Amino acid sequence: MSEHAHDHEHETPGEWKQLAFLAAASGVCGLLSLGAERFGEAGRPWALALAAASCLAGGWDAAIDGWAALRQRRVDVHLLMLVVAIGAWVVGAQLEGALLLFLFSTAGAIEHYAMDRTRGAIDALLDKSPKHARRLGPGDEETEVPVADLRPGDRVAILPGELVPADGKVLSGESAVDESNLTGEAKPAPKQAGCDVAGGTLNSWGRLIVQVTRAEKDSALQRIVRLIREAQDSKAPAQRAIDKWGDAYAIFTLSAAALFFVFLKFTSPADAVGQDSPLYRAMTLLVVLSPCALVLSVPSAVLAAIAAGARQGILFRGGAAVERLADVDCVCFDKTGTLTAGEPEVAALEVFPEGADRLRALSAFLTLESSTTHPFAAGVVRACLKEGAKLLAVQGLSNSPGQGVAGTVAGTRWSVGTREFVGGGALPAAAVAEGAIVSEVWASDGTVTIRATLVDRIREESRPTLAALHDRKIRTVMLTGDREEAAAVAARQVGIQSYAAALTPDAKMAAIRRYSAEGHVVAMVGDGVNDAPSLAAADVAIGMGGRGSDAALESSDLVLTDDRIGRLVDAIELSRSARLAIRFNIILSVGAALGMAAYVIFRGAPLPLAVSVHEGSTVVVCLNGLRLLAHRPRR
Repeated sequence: MSEHAHDHEHETPGEWKQLAFLAAASGVCGLLSLGAERFGEAGRPWALALAAASCLAGGWDAAIDGWAALRQRRVDVHLLMLVVAIGAWVVGAQLEGALLLFLFSTAGAIEHYAMDRTRGAIDALLDKSPKHARRLGPGDEETEVPVADLRPGDRVAILPGELVPADGKVLSGESAVDESNLTGEAKPAPKQAGCDVAGGTLNSWGRLIVQVTRAEKDSALQRIVRLIREAQDSKAPAQRAIDKWGDAYAIFTLSAAALFFVFLKFTSPADAVGQDSPLYRAMTLLVVLSPCALVLSVPSAVLAAIAAGARQGILFRGGAAVERLADVDCVCFDKTGTLTAGEPEVAALEVFPEGADRLRALSAFLTLESSTTHPFAAGVVRACLKEGAKLLAVQGLSNSPGQGVAGTVAGTRWSVGTREFVGGGALPAAAVAEGAIVSEVWASDGTVTIRATLVDRIREESRPTLAALHDRKIRTVMLTGDREEAAAVAARQVGIQSYAAALTPDAKMAAIRRYSAEGHVVAMVGDGVNDAPSLAAADVAIGMGGRGSDAALESSDLVLTDDRIGRLVDAIELSRSARLAIRFNIILSVGAALGMAAYVIFRGAPLPLAVSVHEGSTVVVCLNGLRLLAHRPRR
């Protein structure tokens, strides 16, 4: 019994309807059988036939799944229920056997409905992929083509009310785009020339001309689809623990029922019949010990939490992330692009010495910065282009994570990055506004030195997010590769508890491991390639999905699709709600099983009562998990 009590992994959408029909047929036949009993001997054959029909309908799905388990040399709950039903017929309790299979099939239909509803919530969220696009030719003529045929560089026209066919950049036009299926944010985002748009989002009111930047398979929507599919197939630690002992528990259940039967056979009166017979009481014990509710206690809550999170722009990449995030008591943040806006603008662009060829130097600077994905690069590129710098060929490009890049431009070896990396000397600080978050990018060829002074700003929601984490007794730390001065200003403005600056990727990773060694459950929030090692070292890795690099996303257990740092608090609340639901489910299922088992052993109980408690706990577990679909973040 190493898989779910009902094989949800391989169910088809809408399968619960077939199970509900069989359960209804079982119930109707059972009621008719009960009615036929009133006619005495004349109705006896009809009562038996109708009871058999009720058992056939109620046990049909259980027989299929039980046989599949046997072929895999497993004993699962379906087989246990069939054994009990057969035992009920042996002792002459046909109606009890019919009731057992009716309630079991009804609970199965409800379980499948709960899982189908959970997956349906995800499918509805993601079923926004357009099938056709209006591709523009060289003369702006429109041709309708399949979205799969679009390639980077193609231009497409998007009319009001149409879905954006692929990830791209707006070339012309103005509109607002509903991105709620990706970000969970219902408010449409304004779009104009230069803005990025994502495939699968809805264009509201204006006509847009968009240049495709990613093929369909690489789009943000398809990436999210893959992440959620992986999450659905990934089991939580509690589920893996239950599955690990599932087969052993099934054998224990059969053995306990068999030993109880043998014990009663030697201790019960010889004339014990009906509910007092050894076989009847052993079958009752087998029912209450069957772990159907326990096996479903975790996946019902985890899948619902994954669906609820996806609807809010929070992508859990598996059940382990759902469970583990609830235990986090220390969150480490990258600075640039996480706590700050991540779009720093160049406030000063200086070339030393003063007599150097400024245009040649800036062209080399532009060329190397164009080859990196660092958040500072975009601002530097814009500033260099504004001064007339030209993009040149580069040879021998090398990257030193957390320090900079180097390459040969126009026959000269240049390095770009930190002052220490390029060998820059001490210079007076550039004039910037007081209290600004200042960062520097340096470049040098050994004779000419360039310093770009960039100014960034704190995200509006960073400070309230950190305050909300502090209210929940969660420690906050900023780990950045930026200068001490910039880190100190950012830390003061955002209200973080502690920080460390001028860190290499290895130093960030070592800091996270140090916090873990101190007993903290650590989460790391980052968005860049340089964050990938520290994300991998954290107990829970949280990636920024909008501007986050592929390396960061692949290292993440949780993705905030719209880069809104405030979603982190929502994710923690959802994770804690899911953990409470899982604990309640496990306590209920184990308590119901052990409580009824004790009652059956010491007092005896009718089979219908045992069945009602067993299936009732299963239904409650499923519904308790399903309620997480309605979870909403607190504001």
